[in-house]
Amino acid sequence: MRVQRGKRCAMSKKPEATTQTLRIERLAHKGDGVTKTDAGQIFVPYTLEGELVSARVQGPRAELQGVLEPSKDRIAPICKHYGKCGGCSLQHMAPEAYRDFKRQQIIEALSSRGIETPVEDALVCDKGSRRRAVFAAVRAGHKVLFGYHTAKSNHLVDVEECPVIAPEILKAVPGLRKLAGEVLPRKGELKFTVTTTQSGLDVAISGLGKLKDKFYLQLSQGAVENDLARLTVDGETIIEIRPPLLDMSGVAVPIPAGGFIQAALSAETAMGDLLSEGLSGCKRVADLFCGAGTLSFRAAQFANVHGVEGEASSLKALDAGLRRAKGLKKVTTERRDLFRRPLVAQELDNFGKGYDGVVFDPPRAGAHAQAQELAKSPVKKIVAISCNPASFARDMRELLDGGYKIKRVVPVDQFLYSPHVEVVALLERSA
Repeated sequence: MRVQRGKRCAMSKKPEATTQTLRIERLAHKGDGVTKTDAGQIFVPYTLEGELVSARVQGPRAELQGVLEPSKDRIAPICKHYGKCGGCSLQHMAPEAYRDFKRQQIIEALSSRGIETPVEDALVCDKGSRRRAVFAAVRAGHKVLFGYHTAKSNHLVDVEECPVIAPEILKAVPGLRKLAGEVLPRKGELKFTVTTTQSGLDVAISGLGKLKDKFYLQLSQGAVENDLARLTVDGETIIEIRPPLLDMSGVAVPIPAGGFIQAALSAETAMGDLLSEGLSGCKRVADLFCGAGTLSFRAAQFANVHGVEGEASSLKALDAGLRRAKGLKKVTTERRDLFRRPLVAQELDNFGKGYDGVVFDPPRAGAHAQAQELAKSPVKKIVAISCNPASFARDMRELLDGGYKIKRVVPVDQFLYSPHVEVVALLERSA
């Protein structure tokens, strides 16, 4: 059947933007306000439940124009870039309502899987405690922009302040902006991953490609001028002045460039405390998705630990940390893709000589296959950690159906002013 060009163009044409007055009915899980209209749901960022707002609406998305009737929970944001920078979306929410929003996300995710259990108040990290930031750098005419992308856009906000990140990262921004200007290509952008360590800042640049050889001298000099512990470019170490070390439960671990770490030290400590409580009395512990050993070293204070991880660089860091460690129980490691090849129930049991405790902290996709095997295993105690309430609830359903009972569910907010939330659950196998 022939399709007329006019009709085809009409089908692909975006709806015309209109300014409307809307009453916000609830908050979605990403923090946007939601209202229902005859045309369907409309999502309005930077709004709160119950507010009457003016918004520029285009399809299901809207841009806030003004708040006509503010909520009692609305407060003034603390950053000049708020509303432009895409990093924060909840600075306009009062602290009590903010904590409740984080907690409610977990309650709703669990409820969607038929799980009704108490969820404790969120443990919220302090301002200025985020120990890693990821910046973008681009050329804008003769100027170099160094900062964060705006929400749902390629535009860049040149960062002058940021209440979330560690002060030493913010202090380094002018020098890193200068370094970016010396090596930036004419087109495209570079990504700077900046991490605070005991030895100074660890900076990993990506996007330079073959140009890194051309700018080797500028990169090395920039690292020295900015007193960086280490500078890597696209996975290659340009210069390491001092090994970048992180304290993991008293063990100095040389982290891989850009490798996974917990966003805030206070959150890592809280998770470690919950792990010690949840696996109390365990003698043999499996740390699944162990990374560089964030939780392995805590568990090794009271139990023999077997750490399993798919990333070779993380295991290398863990092993290097072990060589520095003193007074720990036995720690072994294994490289293994737990998504494709989880530890099966028989391995976890090992004829009654296997693990009596397990901790797992997977990426956002969760640990579904591993949870299914744990559900069939005799492991007595589990500490489950997740940065995604939806995959967390799915994995909890498997464990509960397998005979486990939830002892505690604790939200840990290390992603300040964002809609994201970490969650820790302590489980025990029922008799």
